[in-house]
Amino acid sequence: MKVKIFGWIIAVFIRLIGLTLRWQFEDKSGLSSKPNTGSVIWVFWHNRVFSMPLVYRRYLSFRRGAVLTSPSKDGEIIVQVMKRFGVESVRGSSNRSAVNALRRLMDYLENNNGADVVITPDGPRGPVHVLQPGVIKLAQITGYPVLPITIIYSRSMILKTWDKFEIPFPFSKVKVLLNSFHHFENTDDKQRLEAMRKKLEEDLKTLP
Repeated sequence: MKVKIFGWIIAVFIRLIGLTLRWQFEDKSGLSSKPNTGSVIWVFWHNRVFSMPLVYRRYLSFRRGAVLTSPSKDGEIIVQVMKRFGVESVRGSSNRSAVNALRRLMDYLENNNGADVVITPDGPRGPVHVLQPGVIKLAQITGYPVLPITIIYSRSMILKTWDKFEIPFPFSKVKVLLNSFHHFENTDDKQRLEAMRKKLEEDLKTLP
């Protein structure tokens, strides 16, 4: 019960901050104007979780999908927050059991035709802004494209957490970039895989 109340309070706080923000949006992928596109794998850094529900409701609310959240108590809070923005959750940890998390995401995509999944590829414990390879494996197995999303705040509060979690100040400017889709070939070549991983990581660091 406490977790549900805490999730509701956080969701209200996000909405209130969101009412004051000034948005600048760029979509290189074209996803925001293509409601009938098939499933997509969204990726963004863990410390941008705060604003992603707002980005979703503002620009991509015609999409449906689920976010990968850890099975911890903190993960349950995220579940409750996302639920209030119309986003489902897939419980699994890319840190403790990457194979199990991958299987759960694959099951969700298989059972929800056209739905998206959302992953923070440096979560749940970092290193910060270092892309873990699980998202690439998911894209290779499913054949679905990966959408890197970059978000920059003009002014923000930076928390003393492993990911340096950022909360935008009221009335600050938020720049949002939906980068071009990444399509990943199914290969076991380690050098090729590392090159693909680095390219996706670089796009996530691209300033809008």
